[in-house]
Amino acid sequence: MMLRALLLMVLSVIGLQAEAASVDSKNPYEMIQAVADKTFNRFHADKAKIDADPNHLKVIVREELMPYIDFKYASYKVLGQYLKETSEAERDRFVTAFEGYLVATYAQAFTEYTNQTVEYAPAANFSDEKIVDVNVRIIEAGRPPIKLLFKARRLKDDSWKAFDLVAEGVSLLQSKQSEITTLIRQKGIDNVITMLNEKAAASVAKEAKAAAK
Repeated sequence: MMLRALLLMVLSVIGLQAEAASVDSKNPYEMIQAVADKTFNRFHADKAKIDADPNHLKVIVREELMPYIDFKYASYKVLGQYLKETSEAERDRFVTAFEGYLVATYAQAFTEYTNQTVEYAPAANFSDEKIVDVNVRIIEAGRPPIKLLFKARRLKDDSWKAFDLVAEGVSLLQSKQSEITTLIRQKGIDNVITMLNEKAAASVAKEAKAAAK
């Protein structure tokens, strides 16, 4: 339930604007806003395809969102202590499985999207930074604002990618690390990879909101 709540907050951020935006991956603050715009615009443009086949949401996530997510870095962080205890082949398989899992999870969360207002904190000087925090607030009538923090890291080519979301002090990456490392300890890396692949292959359900109630 924590993961679902965090992902719904992500989707609230994605609904900020209606105009298409180019993505400047050299600026982490502008990148996150532009990727949000592009993803949301694609969501609306492909509504007929989504209505006909909700699995089309996976296509949108892969094409619009994932190029700006450092899923390999996130995968390694999630592996925690098992990063050094697994073989290179196991790590590669885990990264592929975790990427697919993220795509499926974000796609499913899209089925619960509703419009909210989003406020971005002013950009800070990031010229000497390797990791930056992009702060936003989600505003919804009748509810307290939700505080979010997107973490992005500078890559070797001086571009930036997001790798974590912190919602009201709760890190999505850390919560998944706790879950994944426990499963690896109990069932082994191969079983965890199989589980992630199964979740990635699962069809996107239309009635996610109803099922959550």
